[in-house]
Amino acid sequence: MREIRTTLREALLAGGAVLRECFGRVTYRLKGRANLVTAADLRSQKKVISVILKSFPGHAILAEESARPPGRGQRAGHTAADGGGPLWVIDPLDGTTNYAHTFPAAAVSIAFVDGGRVLAGGVMDPFRGEMFTAERGRGSSLNGRRIRVSSADALSRALLVTGFPYDRAEKAGFYCSFIEKFIKLSHDVRRMGSASLDLAWLACGRTDGYWEFGLKPWDVAAGSLLVEEAGGLITDFSGRPWKAVADYGRQLLATNRKIHAEMLSVLGGAGRKRRPRARGA
Repeated sequence: MREIRTTLREALLAGGAVLRECFGRVTYRLKGRANLVTAADLRSQKKVISVILKSFPGHAILAEESARPPGRGQRAGHTAADGGGPLWVIDPLDGTTNYAHTFPAAAVSIAFVDGGRVLAGGVMDPFRGEMFTAERGRGSSLNGRRIRVSSADALSRALLVTGFPYDRAEKAGFYCSFIEKFIKLSHDVRRMGSASLDLAWLACGRTDGYWEFGLKPWDVAAGSLLVEEAGGLITDFSGRPWKAVADYGRQLLATNRKIHAEMLSVLGGAGRKRRPRARGA
């Protein structure tokens, strides 16, 4: 794991450097009505993958803007969900809409998976110079200092965060119905637009709970480990843990544990009523 940790940090720094360099200098194109991609996404992804493959040329890659086939030694058909060999799950620019509008809330997110479990992960915020890292069984850190989730013990004292999938225009009423409920029950609700940062900030106690529909594995694989290793809890809206990397983010509830039951009581069964389309960033 020592080499994994070193490579993870190098890749986070490399991707973050690209985002800083390109900030305010790129245009975007649409992959969908509300799904943007910029040259910075592509440049960051290329740089991150090159750092990883330099050390681990046989590892598989699952990244937002492309998926690299299995390398030498990987069996054909390896996917994020099949519990196969070493896999890196990458979001080279999480928060592309923010970034394209020069709103400085975006990050690089990288997770290392083996045997179907996230073993290490990191989120790099290049605008604040904050690197969040975690290793299974070894805790979570911010710039090398250990972090823990908050101590808020009731929803009435909690600051919550959420986000909207790409089909938000078609299902705005459905998604906003939960915001209405949580605004009435909590201190307040925020919407930052970067799932990896939402999870990283929860892990260090800046927020207390986070829910969202329709995310992708690269949005949350690293952040989920940050939360768990900082003492938090991640489940779907029925209280069940994710069983495979491919399930990550379809329904996401992350909390400091103490308010998890209260949030589940509001969200429970939501995913069975409707099935929002998956979000990609």
